[in-house]
Amino acid sequence: MKHCLLRAIEDKRQEMMEHGLKYGLSDDNTVRLSQELDQLLNKLDNINKA
Repeated sequence: MKHCLLRAIEDKRQEMMEHGLKYGLSDDNTVRLSQELDQLLNKLDNINKA
């Protein structure tokens, strides 16, 4: 599971970076992608603390 989560984090990070470069960091979709990345990172943090 952790491996899948790490992959999802990298994919989301790449998606967010590409979108941010194209549309700007304050674009609504860039912010949404950032929030989704934060959720994934929080899940990873919870797994690492367990």
